[in-house]
Amino acid sequence: MPSRRLAGFAVLLIDRMTRHGTTLLASCVCLGLIWPAAADTVRPAMPVMVFIFVLGTLLRVEPPVVIATARRTGVSVVLPVFVMIACPILVGVAAIAAGLRTDLVLALVLAVSAPPSSGTSAVARMLGLDPAVPLVATLASMALTPLTAPVIADLFSAGSSLAVAPLDLALRLVLLIGSAEGAALLLRRFVGRALNRHARAVDAGVVTALILFALGTMSGARAMIENDPEFAMGVVALAFGCNIFLQLFAALMFPGNLRMRFTTGLIAGNRNVGLLWSALGAAVTPTMALYFAASQLPIFTLPRVIQSVLYRLEAARRTRSAT
Repeated sequence: MPSRRLAGFAVLLIDRMTRHGTTLLASCVCLGLIWPAAADTVRPAMPVMVFIFVLGTLLRVEPPVVIATARRTGVSVVLPVFVMIACPILVGVAAIAAGLRTDLVLALVLAVSAPPSSGTSAVARMLGLDPAVPLVATLASMALTPLTAPVIADLFSAGSSLAVAPLDLALRLVLLIGSAEGAALLLRRFVGRALNRHARAVDAGVVTALILFALGTMSGARAMIENDPEFAMGVVALAFGCNIFLQLFAALMFPGNLRMRFTTGLIAGNRNVGLLWSALGAAVTPTMALYFAASQLPIFTLPRVIQSVLYRLEAARRTRSAT
């Protein structure tokens, strides 16, 4: 009887975490700013959290669904190319045209060169969107990352003291992504059936990793804001502006119904900056770290806004249809 109660409580907890994940993510970002010590404690575990939610994304691959979605070339080819090549080049050119300083331009380009956030599929599920589309787009984008991110970073850092070694970055990305893919293949091979039975527990693990990652990204953010509040607020505004622009741009560029457009926007706007952050290591400058931290704010707070906007738009559409 106690074991049944414990199992029931675990199922309820997983359900609540998945259902209210957007609120939890936003709350943890705020917690990290209010309580810097908690963010500092979690910060060293960020690479592990990145590994967990990349692994979780790969473990949630359901071959029949993924194969069916992957046959849509708009999702498996066009969208990843748009996200991984067109978006960072567009953002980099716009940043240079706007006269932003070199280290901030490179921070923007690196952030947008990252593949879609590995938690986007889980976030899409929280929002009631189709999780298969971000899953396929993320998998294809992750495969492209070691090829595209180093080249684009080198293109925008060439000639500056902030030059990024493309080969070194590519090798680090291959190691990070390849190790997660290898672990996923082994787990699928030996405990595949158990994973399918406990798919919601995998989702809960991804959400937990996202929550801790969101908390850890705020490490040092409060100090940087207090040291130069005007510049820091400008960087935060830039991060929100970039994310919202990419979401709106992708939603307008790609066809589909309202939910599909919201899904496409999430894929383009929310990037796995932690992957590049972990791969770059000591090469990350204070300005890059500030922008990378700031870029987490829209990733973890906008889904709650999107949830509200989507609900209102669909309610308005139902009202119009009824009349």
